[in-house]
Amino acid sequence: MEGGGLGPRSSFVNPGEMCKWRIALWNRQPSGSEEVYLVDKIAGLREILALDPKNSFARYGVAMELAGRGETVAALEEFDTLLKNDPDYTAGYFMAAQTLATSGRNAEAIERLRAGISCAARTGNRHALSEMQGMLDELDR
Repeated sequence: MEGGGLGPRSSFVNPGEMCKWRIALWNRQPSGSEEVYLVDKIAGLREILALDPKNSFARYGVAMELAGRGETVAALEEFDTLLKNDPDYTAGYFMAAQTLATSGRNAEAIERLRAGISCAARTGNRHALSEMQGMLDELDR
């Protein structure tokens, strides 16, 4: 049996083309269940990360998908990795704070917001700074 019975040979697939194909599929509605679609989306993002582990956009996408599925611990691990690799990725702080607040971890959300506000000030992102300050004001009452 060709390939030793292990299925199609992956050496014939260009990983970059595979990633482009998966990204193109994300723009379509899922044909099966929503869960299958999300798993495929996360799998596609993880393929990108396998090629480029410091790809902030892909890491952020994985974190957001996991957060949307309610996988808070896994999402926060991805946000932590994102911000370790790219401390100026302002949206990572805000969405990590929202994920923490949604799970009732307000003290940690406040810490993350303060770090994000510092990042937004440092990078000149006034819009993000304003949004994070508003959330901080609500949580810090």
